[in-house]
Amino acid sequence: MALLLGAWQFAPAQMAGPNLGHFATNPVMVKNKPAPPSNPKVNRRTRELYASLQSLPQKGILFGHQDDLAYGIGWKYLPGESDVKRVAGDYPAVYGWDLGHLELGSTHNIDQVPFDTMRRFIRDGYRRGGIVTLSWHLHNPSTGGSSWDTAASVRQVLPGGDKHALYLSWLGRVADFLGSVRHKGKPVPVLFRPYHEHTGSWFWWGEKNCTSEEYIALWRMTADYLRVTRKMNNILLVYSAAEFTDEAHFLERYPGDEYVDVLGFDTYMRDPAQEGSAGIFIERLRKSLDMLSRIAARHGKPFCLAETGLEQIPHSDWWTNTLWTAIKDYPLVYVLLWRNGRPDHYYVPYPGHPSEEDFRRFAREERLLFESDARAADIYRTRNFWGRMLRR
Repeated sequence: MALLLGAWQFAPAQMAGPNLGHFATNPVMVKNKPAPPSNPKVNRRTRELYASLQSLPQKGILFGHQDDLAYGIGWKYLPGESDVKRVAGDYPAVYGWDLGHLELGSTHNIDQVPFDTMRRFIRDGYRRGGIVTLSWHLHNPSTGGSSWDTAASVRQVLPGGDKHALYLSWLGRVADFLGSVRHKGKPVPVLFRPYHEHTGSWFWWGEKNCTSEEYIALWRMTADYLRVTRKMNNILLVYSAAEFTDEAHFLERYPGDEYVDVLGFDTYMRDPAQEGSAGIFIERLRKSLDMLSRIAARHGKPFCLAETGLEQIPHSDWWTNTLWTAIKDYPLVYVLLWRNGRPDHYYVPYPGHPSEEDFRRFAREERLLFESDARAADIYRTRNFWGRMLRR
């Protein structure tokens, strides 16, 4: 088995069960050509970002956090604040945001972050050299319900459906937002992750709520509208499943290499009080990463853990003995932890949390990359530009 690392495949020297070996310490390098961006017309900075995503796993795994700059435990909308930075001393390298409710014309997203404020946060992270990824918990266009309203709707929004025009107006608002997030007059490159967790059935685009053909048509229609009709050349598309049973299951609704740039999936550790729950999570996650690494190698795509975490982090050593144990042997481009939304719903520690010191040990791992590491890697190949900006 070989693992994609940018322009190389890393074939581990030793194999034991699902363990892919420590590719970073004893690699066997085999030349491999990475795929180009799925949109040949992406702008220069987006193209440079994609080249960096292909090569960064040779240096390590980028750490990300959802809504990191907007709020945390005990604070909200404080300039420069971040729970990750408060504990680890550095910002995350990847910033996750969600566009849910944008389609309705709302001024605030699904997590009550004002879109005007989100624009500023996106620019701040990008200016410092970070990466932006956007998910979209959009309403059900047929019923007006939330993303979790699983009434059939995909067929209605496709061409010929009675909600097609409405849906195009929603996509228009997404395009307007993507075009409005600019720095120095140029659009900020983003990783757009629509219709995520589709191998589950809790969203209206999930596998029991539409056919594979309908899902693929929805994805392609969205991509074509944004990239061709609206000429959005600052987006890279992330195909992000929920948990999956095998490679065929992961690829069942794959829209094609010309419509996807990054592969990923979402998985969370649950039932932390159950005996052996950490080991079960590690085994399940590594089995999925085994499969995804093979798929990524065949398609020439970088891959990520697009969402993960353990709510409230009741295991004080979870960072070093569970999460890092599970992911350290794989050439992931990034791992993103979910948001610190409220005192009973958070996924990274805050000062005084029982896992605080373990998170610091985790952050000191040489192959785990935070924002200063991303900036040092010059992800957008604009070192002189960033230098000028950071000296302001």
